Amino acid sequence: MLQAFRINKVEKRGCDRIKNLHENHRSRVRKRFMENGLEGFADHEVLEMLLYYCYPRRDTNEIAHKLINEYGSLYNLFEADTRDIMRRCGTTQNVAVLISMIPKVANLYFRSKWGRNALVMDNVKTVGEYGVSLFAGRTNEAFYIFCLDTGRRLNHVSLIAEGTLDETPVYPREIVSEALKHQATALILAHNHPGGTSKPSRKDVEATGKIIEGLRFLSIRVIDHVIVAGDRYYSFATHNQIVEGY
Repeated sequence: MLQAFRINKVEKRGCDRIKNLHENHRSRVRKRFMENGLEGFADHEVLEMLLYYCYPRRDTNEIAHKLINEYGSLYNLFEADTRDIMRRCGTTQNVAVLISMIPKVANLYFRSKWGRNALVMDNVKTVGEYGVSLFAGRTNEAFYIFCLDTGRRLNHVSLIAEGTLDETPVYPREIVSEALKHQATALILAHNHPGGTSKPSRKDVEATGKIIEGLRFLSIRVIDHVIVAGDRYYSFATHNQIVEGY
């Protein structure tokens, strides 16, 4: 009986020692983040810290490595479907939902960043950065139009289609309807290439030409067509392609 008590006491000390090691490690990681942000953090370290909020006591290093190894990068992981994360990595629903929320929260943050005042879209830098914010967190392709007034102020952002341009054709009449509805005198087209290059495909160029022709009889100008891929963007105007430009 006494021997069993001693064994249990030793085991408890061992568990307490491990617990203290985890807590000390977490404190050091949090302090590092508070002093320097994520500068110098490896992908698995970012994920390890994020998972602290799903696993209050468990060592999250192993599961962070498993998730990164399975998807290859933070980008691929954050873009993954919640159910896919659970199936491929055996995580809890809480972990998968937290990971999937990251790009969605980033999207809300970037859109909120622009504020409520009318945005003047008279240069490619503003338009490109706005486009990157708009598409942050999207895992599917989407096509938007930015409706502008005579002062190039943004009146409205209209979602025209989702999917790819092949799967969901963008018909000029839909764009005409939205442009008239929001009293646009000029438009900027925007769509994304999730996980791909920002350069336009042949079909992107052809679709842009059809849209310009469809709007010509209403004297609604297409200022630019911006294609977003992650944090990069391609401007038709900058490359002197089809559109009127700024």
